[in-house]
Amino acid sequence: VQNKLQLAMASLPSVVQNQGVKVSKSTRNWLIIVGLTSDDDSMDEYDLADYAQSSVQQVLARVPGVGEVETFSAQYAMRVWLNPDRLTDYRMTVEDVVRGLQAYNVEVSAGQFGGAPAVEGQRLNASVIVQTLLKTPNEFAAIPLRTNPDGSVVRVRDVGRTELGTERYGSRTLFNGHPASGLAVRQAPGANALDTADAVKAKMKELSRYFPPGMRVMYPYDTTPFVKVAIEEVVKTLFEAILLVFIVMYVFLGNIRATLIPTLAVPVVILGT
Repeated sequence: VQNKLQLAMASLPSVVQNQGVKVSKSTRNWLIIVGLTSDDDSMDEYDLADYAQSSVQQVLARVPGVGEVETFSAQYAMRVWLNPDRLTDYRMTVEDVVRGLQAYNVEVSAGQFGGAPAVEGQRLNASVIVQTLLKTPNEFAAIPLRTNPDGSVVRVRDVGRTELGTERYGSRTLFNGHPASGLAVRQAPGANALDTADAVKAKMKELSRYFPPGMRVMYPYDTTPFVKVAIEEVVKTLFEAILLVFIVMYVFLGNIRATLIPTLAVPVVILGT
């Protein structure tokens, strides 16, 4: 799979390559959908989606039997809304803003004090930790985009506004009229569906102790009841088949010993296959 993926990477758009490609080993169909909702509406769907991705998704992905966990929404993101008229007035383009954001919102190494080669007698060695990644809307709004000949600086807030929002606004999730967010769980190949679903529910029950007030978990889609019913029907059919074999063989043979041999052979053959 990895070799085929590397061959296909060259034909993918650069945007996709920058985001990265993930390979997961799981079945095609969903096993169960885990939902988070806020009954008192104290959290909107974006709050629930961010909590699901940041605090629940990776925990469920480590549950035995789980192959993949897919979220239906996105995390928080810093949104920059540009004003086309302002960009025209300053003779700038969207690419200028993107380059400014990429240049100033980076993580760099600041070095250390007392690192080698050090002067004789130097005993203190300490790493220099600086805050380089921006976090608040005001920090993003203050990013300089261009310095004019007269010394004035054009910043992001001069051509638009910044706010903390979500990555995508194209969908909205509700459950019984209340905000909600969901995570779809796919089981790993060869895993037991019932055991995996029970493990997921047990893990969510454990995580629910740390939920914010007003949040609760629900399961709008669960395939395990069908699996349980199917297993019960198989067991029921097996006993009916054994009984019918016993009755038919006894009617034709009229001998209990001769009847027991094919009767016992039926479950043995089924279990062997």
